Amino acid sequence: MSDLACDVLIIGAGPAGLAAACAAAESGQSVLVLDDNLRPGGQIWRDGPNVALPALALQYRQVIGALSNVTLLNGVKIVAQCGPQKILYEDAAGSGRVDYQALILCCGARELLLPFPGWTLPGVTGAGGLQAQIKQGLSIKGERVAIAGSGPLLLAVAASVVKAGGEVVMLAEQAPAARLAAFAGGLWRWPVKLRQSFSLFNRHYRPDSYVLKALGEQRLTAIHIQKEAREVTLDCDRLACGFGLVANIELAMLLGCRIQNDAVAVDLYQQTSQPQIYAAGECTGIGGSELALTEGAIAGYAATGNEEQAQALMAQCDKWRRFAGAVARTFALNPVLKTLATPETLLCRCEDVSLHQCSEFADWTAAKLGSRCGMGACQGKICATAAHHLLDWPLPAPRVPLTPVRVATLARLGRSETDG
Repeated sequence: MSDLACDVLIIGAGPAGLAAACAAAESGQSVLVLDDNLRPGGQIWRDGPNVALPALALQYRQVIGALSNVTLLNGVKIVAQCGPQKILYEDAAGSGRVDYQALILCCGARELLLPFPGWTLPGVTGAGGLQAQIKQGLSIKGERVAIAGSGPLLLAVAASVVKAGGEVVMLAEQAPAARLAAFAGGLWRWPVKLRQSFSLFNRHYRPDSYVLKALGEQRLTAIHIQKEAREVTLDCDRLACGFGLVANIELAMLLGCRIQNDAVAVDLYQQTSQPQIYAAGECTGIGGSELALTEGAIAGYAATGNEEQAQALMAQCDKWRRFAGAVARTFALNPVLKTLATPETLLCRCEDVSLHQCSEFADWTAAKLGSRCGMGACQGKICATAAHHLLDWPLPAPRVPLTPVRVATLARLGRSETDG
């Protein structure tokens, strides 16, 4: 694969990345967008055979497709930094290097999965994970589905299950009823979210509730759940369980960007602590698609020197950041969730490492060296984040390559480092 060059490189084609590309393109500069999914849209606008994309997502895709100075490459994995203002990536055809003048990180977020007994049983997935599978064509017609964890995503997953013909038998939200009521009472400040809440209402929604254990031999058959003030056992075919989102900050950390509150720290113009590197969307803090779109546009304008347009969006950005703050306060996790996993519960499911094996070590690096924890396919993205929450360990520094890649790509990285 030949090397590429651009004025503005954008990593991620979710709402933030698409908005950043549209804004940056107004300058006439060349814009390159790299994304790991096969189609643009990120997780929230994830495309698939069972998806009817919202009008706004289609609009952004059409605009990007019509811009002659924007190139979108999908199915791309970011491997490493390979020199000043240079990124190495890999796709199905090979590997390539991108030389850029400005970089905008729109790396999104992933689910926080917290271990509990039985969480590795077939039939148990992340909440967003089940939603993604449904969008890709998974049939759940007639299946009894329990959804548990925390955050507004649970309601969206429930709606996807119902639409796909599944039966939602429980929607367990760990947040207390009083906080949820206060949050709902303040939604008038964001009318679009108020309308959305009515459309996503589910009669099985229960506050103060969380899964204690998943039951089954070869596959999930039931869950044991704390349902408000009592414990109950509920038969189900699937359990989708997620405890909110965590920012994808590994690339930002590798590039030396300052991290604050487990997210990429940015200023009013979405600039990171590193010159010519900007960040927008969920990697700068969980805030939803409206905030991601606004931050992405600000980053795109700022990265191309259009500060006036960026400033015009800051009031709108503040509005959605206030909403993000309200969500964070409402769905803050109950400390009891840290106690669900037993010593025998697997923390690293890739390498079958239990919580007990990991808790013997002082930090993530020691655990990885002594137990193989984090050395599987996810490269610690799931278990290191869980350990950060359960054991209060610092998040580990990312290592090159950021993702498993082919030997030829590693060889190219080695040559790039030698040349540099």
